[in-house]
Amino acid sequence: MNRLSLFTIAVMTSFCLGFSLNSILRKDQITSAKIPNLPDMKLGAFSVSLSVKDLSKSKEFYEKLGFSVFGGDLKNNYLIMKNESTLIGLFQGMFEDNILTFNPGWDENAEEVEGYQDVRTIQQYLKSTGEIIINPADENSTGPASFMIKDPDGNMILFDQHL
Repeated sequence: MNRLSLFTIAVMTSFCLGFSLNSILRKDQITSAKIPNLPDMKLGAFSVSLSVKDLSKSKEFYEKLGFSVFGGDLKNNYLIMKNESTLIGLFQGMFEDNILTFNPGWDENAEEVEGYQDVRTIQQYLKSTGEIIINPADENSTGPASFMIKDPDGNMILFDQHL
């Protein structure tokens, strides 16, 4: 091989190695970059709380999709419906818009999980990041509590701890 060929191969190899190494290092930096003081957020079971006009009709509709009643009561104007690990809350006349709901301390079967973060700890962290807390939980209390925030698009998010 002549010198030019060797030089070209060396430059191309260096470029490829450099590009590959940069991609690997950059990926590690991105995945390891965390917001300072961000706790390991354990938000618990997730469900969508839907504001419905007719609870009976909504119940029938979601049953067609394979959901079954998991909790609540028609007489109390709400049902919690479940399909495998998916939870949907149906609420008639309780709130206007749909709400994303997290239940710290519960799994999707409403069973207690170990090592969960208390709702007040989550609230304190979100408050420290500048989030506006709606209906804040009493931070001096223990046990069941809840609070809400809005995402940037105005969607309500409820953190509702039952333990």
